[in-house]
Amino acid sequence: MKQHGLMDTFSSPAEGLAATTTLNNGVKMPWMGAGVWQINSDDETSRVVQAAIAAGYRRIDTASLYGNERGVGEGIRQSGVARDQIFVTTKVWNDDMRTGRIEEALEKSLQKLGFDYVDLYLLHWPVSGKIIPAWQALERLYREGRVRAIGVSNFMIPHLEDLLSSTRVVPAVNQIEFHPYLQSRALLNYCRGKNIQLEAWSPLMQGGPLLQNPVLEDIARAHGKTPAQIILRWDLQMGVATIPKSARAERLAANANVFDFTLSEAEMRAIAGLDRGQRAGPDPFNFNF
Repeated sequence: MKQHGLMDTFSSPAEGLAATTTLNNGVKMPWMGAGVWQINSDDETSRVVQAAIAAGYRRIDTASLYGNERGVGEGIRQSGVARDQIFVTTKVWNDDMRTGRIEEALEKSLQKLGFDYVDLYLLHWPVSGKIIPAWQALERLYREGRVRAIGVSNFMIPHLEDLLSSTRVVPAVNQIEFHPYLQSRALLNYCRGKNIQLEAWSPLMQGGPLLQNPVLEDIARAHGKTPAQIILRWDLQMGVATIPKSARAERLAANANVFDFTLSEAEMRAIAGLDRGQRAGPDPFNFNF
């Protein structure tokens, strides 16, 4: 199996967390970041963001829907690390796409974050009939320099083909549910061909049965790692950026401890065999929010 991603090893988690992939517009984005989905309190979000940055993370992923952008901004300010050293993603929610309030949505997100730009701005879901006008609004924001890169989330191949047929800027990132039980090989190959960086949300499938899979447990024992660490390393070697979420400092540190080993070709093939096409989250072709 040809491997396309991060094969390097590093002497410390912080060095690995600083490793970047270059997006199609030349912007560098850390391969691994920390997600803050389901962390509802701004105070808690600020604490988690500070803990993540202290552990070496330089990428934070939020969204307007999460209701915690204010906490993300405060956590970055309290971290003592300069804003330009932290890569921040946020996302346009579906209601703003439906009503054409893209520019207003960005302004509201920037006000909550306390920033004058975001590094990556994503369309959160492929809202039927709204993809093209919403993307054209993102293109305007990109040209104005208010966002460093633009991309999409939960877009499947037909959504991307629709977008690319009528717009100028190729998405820099497509963030999708991606884990060993949902490997989306056709979409992964399509994005590679278009130079769109695929990124995994819910890379650990929200915990549960995936982390007890015997194939992953065997590989984990061989490396002295956990199944979660094996999955995150697999993401990186697949060339898929990843944003595991945790509110616990010890779990943030454990998630980052994946840069001192590599998975063999045989191990990568074994994980490839786990694909079930099984989702934990909504279907991008059939969602009602």
